[in-house]
Amino acid sequence: MPSPLAAQGFEAISLLGDTLRPAPLPDATRVTYEARLDSARRAVAANPADPEALIWLGRRTAYLGRYRDAIEIFSRGVARWPDDARFYRHRGHRYLTLRRFQDAARDFERAARLVRGQPDVVEPDGLPNARGIPTSTLQFNIYYHLGLAHYLLGNYRQAREAYERCLGVSLNHDAQVATRYWSYLTLRRLGRANEARELIDGVTADIDIIENRSYHRLLLVFKGDLPPDSVMFVDQGTDGATIGYGLAAWMAAQGNREQSEYFLRRARAGNQWAAFGYIAAETDLARNRR
Repeated sequence: MPSPLAAQGFEAISLLGDTLRPAPLPDATRVTYEARLDSARRAVAANPADPEALIWLGRRTAYLGRYRDAIEIFSRGVARWPDDARFYRHRGHRYLTLRRFQDAARDFERAARLVRGQPDVVEPDGLPNARGIPTSTLQFNIYYHLGLAHYLLGNYRQAREAYERCLGVSLNHDAQVATRYWSYLTLRRLGRANEARELIDGVTADIDIIENRSYHRLLLVFKGDLPPDSVMFVDQGTDGATIGYGLAAWMAAQGNREQSEYFLRRARAGNQWAAFGYIAAETDLARNRR
């Protein structure tokens, strides 16, 4: 039976009490995503014993904003293949989306135990970048999202530990800047400003970035290589949420609470409530109200 939220067309309730509906997609994008979802359904029907097929069904479902349904699909995978770390990794990601941070942390911890001592593997992109080059691996995604779960919970020491492990499997510039960005913010929350500065010393403007340009530019702002107004404001989508939150967290670390609050609100100006910058801004705003 559908949950009361799902029956009303909601996926979740934010930490500030807002009801969260799937963000609207352009018509052409929706048609494409739905066609891919139909293909994923057929693949599962044809190959019910293939965990890869079920993983793609869950991923394709989530791309349409149906996060609760995606969690149910990944949970089916957990029940059938309890030693496959991929199901915990993807379910944990969608727990983050729905603000279920403790559940997410548990799933990522389980995934981390399952991959310990195993060779890492490239994780195929569901939404390929412009170059068609995957930039992340299974272990990167496990530790990266584990760090984020603990960061959102306010468990900054555990977040730092996860990001240290993540740096060990961040094998390209995109992965490096993403990991160093969240690790920098974590260290600043721990009061370890000198260590945070040392962490990003090697980030330069000329490194080749495929996807994570906003994280890259924010790190250059944190270093003092770019002025803050050079990154404001990309848009009200995912990049806008990323930039807004990055500036808010940086301002807070310097004791500028008023400017931080302004940028937290800017990070939530759009409708991309599944973006990590949006979620982190919401979390900080909710914490500030306590």
